[in-house]
Amino acid sequence: MIEHLAIASLLVTLTVTVHFFGLIVLLRVLRSQAHALQAHQSPMRQGAAIVLVVLGLVAMHTVEVWLYALAYLAVGALGDLETALYFSTASFTTIGYGDVVLDRTWRLVAAIEGANGLLLFGWSTAFLVAITSRVRVLEHDWLERQAG
Repeated sequence: MIEHLAIASLLVTLTVTVHFFGLIVLLRVLRSQAHALQAHQSPMRQGAAIVLVVLGLVAMHTVEVWLYALAYLAVGALGDLETALYFSTASFTTIGYGDVVLDRTWRLVAAIEGANGLLLFGWSTAFLVAITSRVRVLEHDWLERQAG
């Protein structure tokens, strides 16, 4: 059991690290494209910046799911890549269909994956809300300056 907890802890550490650095990259891209988030820009340009953030978040979550899937393959918990990706995606997103199950010895890793995914999706949601709110505040401030 200690070995499984160590593997789960390593995977949590890796996915949180991927997420952290992924958010930093997204912030740098947004800063380099700061003109797109200015209030006077067209809604299409602002929308494109938000879509970029969403696609970046999807890419990060994809990498995180793959890390778990590859770990399941490496330890022999699942037999093939498609099954490992399917199981990892269902676990990470906390859907957990139950049509593919791990051996009793690996169940704890899958449960931790679900908790990890839940937290990372929450972090992504907070990031997306913060970016979207910032765009709305800029737009509101610009409209007030135009009216005043």
